[in-house]
Amino acid sequence: MNILNCRCGDRVADVAPLILRVVTGLVFLMHGWQKVGMGVAGVTGFLGSLGFPAPEVMAVLLIAVEVGGGLLLILGAFTHWVSKVLAFVALVALLTVHLSKGFFVSGGGYEFALLLLAACIALALTGPGKWSVDRAWRK
Repeated sequence: MNILNCRCGDRVADVAPLILRVVTGLVFLMHGWQKVGMGVAGVTGFLGSLGFPAPEVMAVLLIAVEVGGGLLLILGAFTHWVSKVLAFVALVALLTVHLSKGFFVSGGGYEFALLLLAACIALALTGPGKWSVDRAWRK
């Protein structure tokens, strides 16, 4: 028996996208919920300090995308498009907030945003998996 040739993944391969989708969706949902707690004014101030145009409009959009997108990702609904939008949010956060602070999240760096970006790209490319609303709608 070759320990490097494990076949256990063959039996549970459908679980991988479910786990990735639910955890990534939960992270976005919780970050959006945190912004709900800050209020639109608080998020507007933060985005304004970064130089975003129309920060009040952007604040409302960001909150809606993180909360709504997180929920849709958890459910596996519109996964391809939701993943693309959330990947864009992660990329913007990486470039505007985290990149200048180095790699490690402990210093405000980009490692976590990069991981979220990668997860969203993976879901956009591979799809939601067997246990998803998208799959149920196809049947």
